[in-house]
This record gives sequence, structure tokens and C-alpha cells, in this order.
Amino acid sequence: MWTKLARLFVIKTKFEAFAVIYALGLGAVERGMHYLQQYPGVGGWLLFACCPVAVFMAGARILDSVERSHG
Repeated sequence: MWTKLARLFVIKTKFEAFAVIYALGLGAVERGMHYLQQYPGVGGWLLFACCPVAVFMAGARILDSVERSHG
């Protein structure tokens, strides 16, 4: 039963990977908008910029792992 549940959280295809990366990107931009409201000015923009950069790094890792498992 636990293996069936665990299989739901395994990214198997590139489509699933892109869907997860898209969701991470939406969350990162939302978080960045909150940073801009809390920290107006340069500090808020720097924190906002860090959010998508983290998604770029995670997205590259996700895509790389999907390609390696099927390639």
C-alpha cells in the first residue's frame, strides 16, 4: 500500500516535470510579491529575484533527473 502511495509522488514524464516546475514558479512569484509588500525598495526586489532563481535551479535538477531515468 505504501508503494502505491509513494508512486503518486514520483515524476515520471517531462510533462509532469513541467507541471511541477510551473507550480513552483507560480508559488515563487507569489512569495516574491509578498516580499515586495513587506520590504519596499531594493531589498524587496533582491528577495523577489531570489525566488525565481531557486525555481530555475530546482527545475534544472528535476528535468535532469527525468532525462537520466528515461535516457
